[in-house]
Amino acid sequence: MTMAEYEETISPRAELARARGLAAPYIPGGRDPNPEQGLRDERRYMRLLIAMVVAIVGGGFALSILYVLVTGGN
Repeated sequence: MTMAEYEETISPRAELARARGLAAPYIPGGRDPNPEQGLRDERRYMRLLIAMVVAIVGGGFALSILYVLVTGGN
C-alpha cells in the first residue's frame, strides 16, 4: 500500500463510505465550497425556466387569438 492509498483510506470520505457500507472509499458528490452561490444560481435558473414556459404558452395563446381576430374565426 502506497502512502497515497493509505491517506485515502483514512480520509473522512472513506470513513463515511465505510459507515454507509460501501465497498469503495468514494461517495459520489462532494462538499460544495460555496453552497449559497449554488442556491442563488438554482433560484435564478428556476425563475428563468418559469418565465420561458410562461412566454411559450402565452405566445401560443396570443398567436391563436390574433389568428382568430384576423381571419374572423374561419
